[in-house]
Amino acid sequence: MPATPENPPAQAKITVRGLTMAYDSFVVMRDLNFEVAEKDIFIIMGSSGCGKSTLLRHLIGLQEPTEGRILYEDEDFTAAGPEERVKFIRRFGVMYQSGALWSSMTLAENVALPLEENSDLAPKAIRDLVSYKLSLVGLSGYEDYYPAQISGGMNKRAGIARAMALDPDILFLDEPGAGLDPLSSRRLDDLILRLRDSLGSTVVIVTHELSSIFAIANNSIFLDTATRTQGAVGNPKELRDHSENPAVRLFLRRGEDADSLSKPTS
Repeated sequence: MPATPENPPAQAKITVRGLTMAYDSFVVMRDLNFEVAEKDIFIIMGSSGCGKSTLLRHLIGLQEPTEGRILYEDEDFTAAGPEERVKFIRRFGVMYQSGALWSSMTLAENVALPLEENSDLAPKAIRDLVSYKLSLVGLSGYEDYYPAQISGGMNKRAGIARAMALDPDILFLDEPGAGLDPLSSRRLDDLILRLRDSLGSTVVIVTHELSSIFAIANNSIFLDTATRTQGAVGNPKELRDHSENPAVRLFLRRGEDADSLSKPTS
């Protein structure tokens, strides 16, 4: 829907300007420029080794850019000191690719950990909140299970529950559907949509799974390994159908006849 006085454009939650990512002299990606609007489901996509997870680590402060700036609602994250960084990071919820649950802890203990370390809530309040977070991801009744006792898809959902423990403004998910069967992956996509709609979260996801990209994303960036910069930014369905960049069309229209990739549709 186009922006109007009655329907103003969504506020930018994340603004990236002139970002270059490098390991010593090796440039991973250069001159990245994009915005993530409030309540976007924003996909970081591209072929293996293009720097998708590296970009996510820059966005959450685990790696520092060689050049450029990352802003959260016009506040400069890259220029922030250690104490200011902590305030930013407390607004983030992060689920790493494996789920990264502690195997020696129950699901409830895993989800409770951020609350115990970063809040003054009483133990009963933490237990109640943990049960609520697990219920949001469809794991009510599994509080006392260990990660090894549940499926991969359930582990991913428990990882999302932990990422949501502190009611983050922005959820960062690294390959949430990796290793899942198609049905479990579809359920996870549906969960992400429900969480965005019910909690109003902004979601940034690293993935190369086309089914998920088209099912849930309204915005994206394509990282092009050939040029080592962004190949396109925008709604992935629109990029699939109308992008003038052959690399973007090839990625988003995998499996189609080669002739159909030679030019964008009108």
